[in-house]
Formats: sequence, structure tokens, C-alpha cells
Amino acid sequence: MAKTSLLSRLPVIHQLRQSVGLQRGMLVAGLVLTGVFLLSALFAPLLAPYGYDQLKGPDGNFGAQQAPSAEHLLGTTVGGYDVLSRVIWGSRTALLTIVVAVALSVVIGVLLGLVSGYLGGWVDRVLVVAADAIYAFPTLLLAIVAAIAISGGQSGLWPGVLAAAISITVVFVPQYFRVVRSEVLRVKAEAFVESARVIGAPTTRIMFRHVLRNSTRTLPLIVTLNAAEAISTLAALGFLGFGIEPTAAAEWGFDLNKSISDVAAGIWWTAIPPGLAIVAVVLGITLIGEGLNDLADPRLRARRRAGRSKTPADAVAATQPVTREDLGEVQ
Repeated sequence: MAKTSLLSRLPVIHQLRQSVGLQRGMLVAGLVLTGVFLLSALFAPLLAPYGYDQLKGPDGNFGAQQAPSAEHLLGTTVGGYDVLSRVIWGSRTALLTIVVAVALSVVIGVLLGLVSGYLGGWVDRVLVVAADAIYAFPTLLLAIVAAIAISGGQSGLWPGVLAAAISITVVFVPQYFRVVRSEVLRVKAEAFVESARVIGAPTTRIMFRHVLRNSTRTLPLIVTLNAAEAISTLAALGFLGFGIEPTAAAEWGFDLNKSISDVAAGIWWTAIPPGLAIVAVVLGITLIGEGLNDLADPRLRARRRAGRSKTPADAVAATQPVTREDLGEVQ
């Protein structure tokens, strides 16, 4: 009984138990697609029949643009690589980029938003102007410029991952900055923060223990959506030729770029698998984000209570209007 109660409190299990109907379907579909992606990335050496840069087997070279067969289930690319192996290994590159990019974005964006919202004054004005200036540039163009400045174009696995992750971080930091800053402006006006100031608590203790802990409730939703956007940005960089060299790692965007001429010649198997991989991963992560966003909306929770209410008190609670505070809106 205690084990069941503990499992029900896990984030994913808890959200699934709360969801109903379409929300549950979205979450389940997103979790399945994302789970396949994670398993492929973690167990790529076991699942991939060949290496990402392997060009020959026991019987000799694979050959370029070979049609799907028993030896190569999805055929081979124009460069002579096994398509299925490149798709599986590409999931590991995508996962590394997501982890590094989101981690950097969260740390930098949250810290800047906390400092800007709590201290205010000229620090707040300078940081807000800087964030607005970044928003003024097209995100993909900014990522391209950052990738060129960091790695000078194509590079190895870790330099390429870091270049793509840092370029994506530049784009994502203003989003976390704005969300956290708005929450900090709301939280620092609460009574418990004023009480901490009155008793003489240090500024750093108030910022990190009282304000920050109550200003990050919407971050999981943003993380899921930004993870999907990171996949799209990484694929775009690779497609435009600013990704990772094929001998250093597999990358879906690069493989799509090399398959353009194949599509015109009627060779479909080099373009469809990496394209479907990008679409499936982005769709899965987006469905999780949208499902969590719906479950975080108090208006939708009220509708579920109304549908399940069995007491007069539940029915009355379901009909009450939702306040700005309940919606998490900030001033």
C-alpha cells in the first residue's frame, strides 16, 4: 500500500492519474514517443546494427544508395552509411544537445531573472533591454551566428554539441529570464518575504530560499517545449551545414541535407527516416508539454471536478470564477 502511494506521487504517474480523456491521450502518446527516443539514445550501441561512421562489413563496402534489404533495413545513404544506424545514433546526439542546452538555459536564465526581479533598479533595466535585444533577432539566424563564432562551422562530437547547445542557449535564456523575473516581482511582494526582511534575513537567503523556490513552478512546462525547439534548431543547423561532421557523430539534420538530391532521383529511404525521427521526437516532447500545461490550468481542473462532483460542495467549487492569482498571472 505504501509502495502504491509512493508511485502515485511520482511526477509522471501523478500527472497521468490527474488526466482524463484527451489530456490523458496526449500525455500517453507523448510519453511513448519520448520514451522510444530516450531508449534509442541510451542503448544506441546495442540497438544499432552498425556504427554511425561504418562504411563496410564482413562482405566488403556497403555501397552508396543501396535499397532497403535484409542487411540494411532502411538502405544506405549517398555516403555509404547505414540509414537505420545513423537514425539510432542520431538520437544520442540529439539527447546530448537537449541536456546541455536546457541545463545552461535554465541555470543562466533563472539566475538572471532572479537578480533582475529582486534587485530592480538599473540592473533590472539593463537586463531587460538585453533580453529584448536578443528577441529582436531571428532565432535561427542568431543560432547560426553563435555556432559559427564558437566552432567555425562543422566540428567533432563534443565541440559540435557544445556549439549547438550554446547557440541554442543564447536563444532560450531570455525566455527563462522573463518568466522567472515576472514570478519574482510577484513573490517578493508577498507577506512572508517582507517578514524575512523585517527579522534581518540576508538578501541572498531571501532570494534563494524564499523567492526562488516559489518562482519556478512553471519551468517544467517551458523545459519540455524548449527541448522540442532545441531538436528543431539542432536539425536546422545541421541541415544548413553548421552541424557535426558525419565521421564524428550522427546528426539528423546533416543526413537530411545530404539526401536532397536523392529525393529528386526517387531515392526516398535516405530522407524519410531522419525526417520522421525529427517529427516524432518534436511531437512527443510537445505533447507532454501541452498535456502538462492543460493539467496546470485551474479552469480545466474545475471542469474535471464538475464532471466528477458527487457532493454539493464540489459542484459549487466547480462553478466559482478563476482569479488572476489562481491562473499564475503576474503583474
